[in-house]
Amino acid sequence: MTPEFIDELEQRIGSEAVVRDQSELLTYESDGLVSHRSRPGVAVLPRTVEQVRAVVRACHEAGVPFVARGQGTGLSGGALPHPDGVLIVMTRMNRVVEIDIPNERITVEPGVMNLEVTRQVTPHGYYYAPDPSSQVICSIGGNLAENSGGAHCLKYGFTVHHVLGAEAVMPDGTLVHVGGLAVDSPGLDLLGVLVGSEGTLAVVTKVMLRLLRRPESVRTLLAAFDSTDNAGNAVSDVIAAGIIPAAIEMMDRTTIRAAEAAVQPGFPDAEAVLIVELDGHEAEVAAQFEQIEAIFAKNQGWGVQVARDDAQRGRIWMGRKAAFAAMGRVSPSYYVQDGVIPRSRLPEVLRRIRQLEQDSGLTIGNVFHAGDGNLHPLVCYDDAVEGQAELAERVASEILSYCLDVGGSLTGEHGIGADKACHMPKMFGDDDLATMQLVRVAFDPEGLCNPDKLFPTPRLCGEVPGPYRAHPAEAAGLAERV
Repeated sequence: MTPEFIDELEQRIGSEAVVRDQSELLTYESDGLVSHRSRPGVAVLPRTVEQVRAVVRACHEAGVPFVARGQGTGLSGGALPHPDGVLIVMTRMNRVVEIDIPNERITVEPGVMNLEVTRQVTPHGYYYAPDPSSQVICSIGGNLAENSGGAHCLKYGFTVHHVLGAEAVMPDGTLVHVGGLAVDSPGLDLLGVLVGSEGTLAVVTKVMLRLLRRPESVRTLLAAFDSTDNAGNAVSDVIAAGIIPAAIEMMDRTTIRAAEAAVQPGFPDAEAVLIVELDGHEAEVAAQFEQIEAIFAKNQGWGVQVARDDAQRGRIWMGRKAAFAAMGRVSPSYYVQDGVIPRSRLPEVLRRIRQLEQDSGLTIGNVFHAGDGNLHPLVCYDDAVEGQAELAERVASEILSYCLDVGGSLTGEHGIGADKACHMPKMFGDDDLATMQLVRVAFDPEGLCNPDKLFPTPRLCGEVPGPYRAHPAEAAGLAERV
């Protein structure tokens, strides 16, 4: 990237929207996965869709790569900057464009915080269902890119189930609109392709979201268990009984103690706790509550706490959602993994993780969305100890192998990004990856939009190039092979 190109960006969108000082650019060198770092060539902070289009057009004309970034709370290196590219920081595009209660929707710019959506519509008796643990600080644009979930995704689904439409700038600067208010739009489901594409297809500039009416009754309870086996079996029994709670979360002893030290939620000192939330009509919730109490007793659950009011409910959830940050009290650094397993295999996989902890000598805390089998093991290490960071990465990779061994997935909500691109061939064959690459090429023939993410490349993985590991521009000739 040349100084002349940066001058051109300043002419197009104004110097106040361009960050070129190297010390200031350090702010953007990583997302929440701090083990991956790369300083951008330049950062821009647009306020309007026209400024986004101007930046993307300039990149397209000059062949300069670009990466869109929200609040930087991602945990897979998905917003890792390109060292010779433009980082498009979307935080200034944070307006609520329209609240449409009769049609149960809200339209926002991508820089709006997740929790702010619910705050805006609470007076009308509505809320926004997807609730990542970082919902206080993560933005809607990043949620869309990663197809984020959260504690309540078991019953209400992921971001993709709540996005009705989007406005996006294509890699050549063209502005497109996909989806909309209609329940079933005709044609290809391009909105479904865009959500979860990790910023590799376009830069989203506006999002229309589905709103839900607040349920009549909500009941939150917490139970302790003397083993993760018993807690895991209780989760399977709840679902087998035909009950779909709004949320079922599990924490192990390591994360319980960390959360207790950080925010004092009043959790029992146990090998595991389950947090279950039921919502719906009062009669239905009361009946399900009795069933769950019996299931917990059957699996040696004890110390059941039932939230008496919103304050106590908030305290329980504060303990759960503070778990990631609280692990800083346990270790100076930790590596967050994200994999998915069938619910019925929870006890087995947790035993393997515990054995891996003993074999590696690294502490591993477990906190996860137990209802849908989405694990978030936290591998603790100390950067000051030579080799521990590399060991932590190997341990995290081994946990992913456990997930795949039992028929699970590489990621539940954090995405592939730069972190897990090398693992994609473990889950997908050559033809699968080639087909995905062809879809990407259809949107971005020059491979400028968030390059080096999602797909394994020789540069990132040190592997012998194969057809599906080719640069996007080179993959265009693969159609006849698929």
